[in-house]
Amino acid sequence: MNTITKNGDNYIGYEYKEVTVDRDMEGVYADAYPNFGWKLDGRSDSVIGISTVNLKFKRDRKIQNKAELTRLQRHFEGNVKEIEKLEQSKTTTAFTAAMAVGIVGTAFLTGAVFAFIYAEMIPLMILLAIPGFIGWALPYQLYKKIQMMKNQTVTPLIEKEYDTIYEICEKAHSLLT
Repeated sequence: MNTITKNGDNYIGYEYKEVTVDRDMEGVYADAYPNFGWKLDGRSDSVIGISTVNLKFKRDRKIQNKAELTRLQRHFEGNVKEIEKLEQSKTTTAFTAAMAVGIVGTAFLTGAVFAFIYAEMIPLMILLAIPGFIGWALPYQLYKKIQMMKNQTVTPLIEKEYDTIYEICEKAHSLLT
């Protein structure tokens, strides 16, 4: 989109950028991109999934310090990706551990069923069923415990990344003014 002022002599050519972001990070992008010279031009739901959104930005092609702003913008985007990875790591470790315990519990119960049906060994069935039921009952509590511990270790790292993003945006904003 190009505009002409009332005098008809100040032409502004724009460059456009469309970014697909997680809904949780939408505010971060909408707040930070203006520091790199971008103006939010629109927002639409993404076809990729319900947890993402498309943000459309535009900026003047002849903006000053464009190379440095682009470098800072890439640095910002790298930090945002790191925040997303850290957020995901909160649940990934807990999910993996809970699934492993659940699968081991299922294996014990499978052994208990085979011990009863094919060998008719009731003592072996009871011996295998006890850890099997524990393996089915334990995953939820294990998931919550690991998630809580991981949250305590990851939250300071996420805050550090947000501080870095703030500093990057400050530098970029100073280049615009």
